[in-house]
Amino acid sequence: MPFFKNNFKQLLHLLFPAECFGCAQPLIPEESDICNTCLQALPYTDHHLHPENLVARQFWGRLPCSAAMAMLFFKKGNVTRQLIHHLKYSNQPSLGLKLGTLLGERLLTAPLYQNIDFLVPVPLHPKRSAERGYNQSECIARGIAQVLKVPISTRHLFRKTVTDTQTNKGRLLRFDNMSTAFELQHLKELENTHLLLIDDVLTTGATMEACGITLLQSMPEKLSIAALAFVK
Repeated sequence: MPFFKNNFKQLLHLLFPAECFGCAQPLIPEESDICNTCLQALPYTDHHLHPENLVARQFWGRLPCSAAMAMLFFKKGNVTRQLIHHLKYSNQPSLGLKLGTLLGERLLTAPLYQNIDFLVPVPLHPKRSAERGYNQSECIARGIAQVLKVPISTRHLFRKTVTDTQTNKGRLLRFDNMSTAFELQHLKELENTHLLLIDDVLTTGATMEACGITLLQSMPEKLSIAALAFVK
């Protein structure tokens, strides 16, 4: 039976080959979601190796976090932009899982990201989650969890309001838009822990700042930040 099942899968792949979410070229059977060429071309930041990186500097004087990083650079026309677009708007949660795994592999080797107790994905409002079908940040967190073997928290941080789009807003307007959007439950469970806050794309840092300020109400020992991509 497994022989026929595998052959059927191979036949389907030949007739209807999946496409790379980065370059839209057909994937070979050994590839999934992203082709090897695009994987090799991903614009890695190496922030996890440099504590005083561009993302960390964004939060200086704004949010007392122990470490902050993003895995990829995001700009118009690059492969990161294509991948994020598919993750958010093309119903591709498996792509978030794969990218999260890549992010987790980098965090695994970074001294500042050791001994994490909870992964906290930036929450979507239930209305947005129902429209999209999933929370892309939670998909990324699941990939990280597979590597770090750390539990994901989805019962502590909640988005209580549907916020306006952040596009074309400056940092202060973005923060005003997000400052009252989140609430925290079961605070005692997060006390004296190391929390890793996770999002897909970091632009001005307003969303992460609002989430981080809310999480600090639980008195964690450490708060760290990891994003999939950073708009430079």
